[in-house]
Amino acid sequence: DKGEQGRTGKMGPAGDQGDAGDAGVDGPSGLKGKAGATCDCGRYRKVVGQMDINVRKLKNAVKFVKNVILGIKETEEKFYLIVKEARKYREALINCKLRGGMLAMPKTTDTNTLIADYVTQAGLTQVFIGLQAGQKGGGPVYADLTPVRNYTAWGLEEPSGAPSNTSCVKMVSTGIWNQVECDITMYYVCEFKKSRRGLAAVL
Repeated sequence: DKGEQGRTGKMGPAGDQGDAGDAGVDGPSGLKGKAGATCDCGRYRKVVGQMDINVRKLKNAVKFVKNVILGIKETEEKFYLIVKEARKYREALINCKLRGGMLAMPKTTDTNTLIADYVTQAGLTQVFIGLQAGQKGGGPVYADLTPVRNYTAWGLEEPSGAPSNTSCVKMVSTGIWNQVECDITMYYVCEFKKSRRGLAAVL
């Protein structure tokens, strides 16, 4: 006769993973969403366009103020301003410092030419610049007390080593430097380093 069924044996190790089955059928489409709000793109384009126009107008206005109203000239690093207030040399020196700058120091050919052209365009013939001829055997120095070295634009037979009361220097509209008495009065040119304060430092 057939005997009784034996006990269930231990589970064997798992077999290898089979191949992936076929993809299922696509489900039904979802419900249609609500329509979005209509874009007022024309309005935004108009606003942006107007902003661009305003920026251009502002840039032109600043340029007009600098070049026409104030008569400012500039390089990459500095502003130059003719101050049409006749002053003695020392007074001009102090006034430029009070404005946050110094009497203009033409240390290069380009700077000297820029200032000379500026003087001519302003209809002037001469201005004080930040330069003094040598005194007591010393050489010429700029307003910042640095010596005049690589570039000069002295007139003939200058600097002459004359008495100290004629040690101040003017620039004529041709760009030539001439010694002049310090106690006479004339217009002068200030220079200002460019900074974040911009034109506020000049006014």
